[in-house]
Amino acid sequence: MKTFSEKVREERHRLKLSQKELGVKISASTRTVAAYESGQSKPHNSRLIKLASALGVSEEYLKRDDIEDPAFGMEQQPYVDEIRRLHGEKAAREIRFLMERNAALFAGGTIPQEAKDAYFESVMEAYLKCKEAARENYGKKNGSE
Repeated sequence: MKTFSEKVREERHRLKLSQKELGVKISASTRTVAAYESGQSKPHNSRLIKLASALGVSEEYLKRDDIEDPAFGMEQQPYVDEIRRLHGEKAAREIRFLMERNAALFAGGTIPQEAKDAYFESVMEAYLKCKEAARENYGKKNGSE
């Protein structure tokens, strides 16, 4: 298993970026990138999102040492990003949880991308409908839940 710091360092090298160049991409100093790579610090969620995007890997890959596939969860990312934009970070975590728990549906076979996209779209729509119903029944929540 690779740690967060090892993953950041390896992916930066794979992209042939200097620490300074990566820092510019994620709005951080070279010192901050060096601290990530040495294991002295980890980014807050908003910077982790930028870091994953700059490195072309999933957020979950960087967050969890037990995940070895840099593309883990990338198919769901556009849906998670949309929920995050509409309802905040808590909602993004909830939809990611729902989608990950249903990932077994895709195991053991080749499923066309259109079918996966339709599934993720349906989960997102159902989540949004439930969120709206809760808002109507229990009062309006702010977007940064």
